[in-house]
Amino acid sequence: MINNTPANTQQKKKLHPRNKHIDSYNFNKLVTALPELKEHVFISPNNVKTIDFSNPDAVRALNKALLKLSYGIEFWDIPKENLCPPIPGRADYIHYIADILAEENNGKLPRGPQINVLDVGVGANCIYPIIGTVEYGWSFVGSEIVKKAYKNAIEIARLNPVLKNNVQIRQQLTKDIFRGIIQPEDKFDITICNPPFFSSQLEALAQTERKIKSKITPNSDDTQKEMSFGGQGSELWCDGGEKAFITQMIAESRYFRTQVKWFSTLVAHRENVRTLEHKLKKANAKDVRVIKIEQGNKIARILLWRF
Repeated sequence: MINNTPANTQQKKKLHPRNKHIDSYNFNKLVTALPELKEHVFISPNNVKTIDFSNPDAVRALNKALLKLSYGIEFWDIPKENLCPPIPGRADYIHYIADILAEENNGKLPRGPQINVLDVGVGANCIYPIIGTVEYGWSFVGSEIVKKAYKNAIEIARLNPVLKNNVQIRQQLTKDIFRGIIQPEDKFDITICNPPFFSSQLEALAQTERKIKSKITPNSDDTQKEMSFGGQGSELWCDGGEKAFITQMIAESRYFRTQVKWFSTLVAHRENVRTLEHKLKKANAKDVRVIKIEQGNKIARILLWRF
C-alpha cells in the first residue's frame, strides 16, 4: 500500500498553526488540481509519494499545484532562472506578521484591504502578495528592481481576479530600498522582505555546487528547502550580503517612520541578528522583535522594528 503522507510530517508541524501546509503534501489532491504534476510524482524508497526536489521543473509544477489547490490561483508561472519559493515557509512569514498586527487590533487578526503591506523585492513569483491577499484580504505594494521579474509579477497580479484590485507592483529604478517606492501619500502597516542571502555571485555559485554534491534523499524536506529553488542576481546576492542590505534598510527606515508602522525582514544568518539589533538601537527604534521560524531543519528569523 502506498503511503500518501511524506516522512517529514513531524518536521512540518513546526510551521505556524494557521499554515495551510502544516500537514504533509497530499499528492493525490495536488495532481487532481494540476494534472501536469503527475509526471513528476514517484514512490520513494520509504513508500511515500514525492517529487525530485532537485528538479526545478518538478518544483515549479508543485508550486503551481499548491497555489491552485490552496489559494485558488489559476495563473502562476515564472521564468526558469527566477527564484521558485518554498511556499510553506513563505506562508509562515505572513501568518507571523498577522499575529504582530493583531496586537493593535484588540487581539483579532486584521483582515481586509485597509491593511497595507509593502513587499520589498516582490520577485517574479509574487508569492507574499498571493498568500497575504488570499488569507487575509490585505492590500499589497510590491517593489522590484529587475525589469523581467517586475513584468512577471504584474502579469500574475493582473491575471488572477483575487489579486487584481489588491496588488500593485512598482519598479525600483535605483539601489535604494524605500526611497522612490514609498510615495508621500502612502501609509503602510508593515513592510516585509526576503533579502539577498549571499555577498557575491561567487559565493552563491559555490553554495549551489555544494548543494548539488550533497547526498540528500529525494523525499527529504531539506532537499525541498535548500536545493531546488534557483534564483539569480539580485534575488540571491548583493555586495555585503544580507547584513549590508538590512543595514541599508534600517538606515532608510528612519526617514519613513511616520508612514510605516512596522518594518520587518527575514534574517537567514543567525550571527547577523545581534549586529542588526545593535544598529536598530543606534537608530532609536523603540520596539525591536525577533521571531524564530522553522521549516524542517532550517531555521530563520523575522526581525521587526518600529519607531
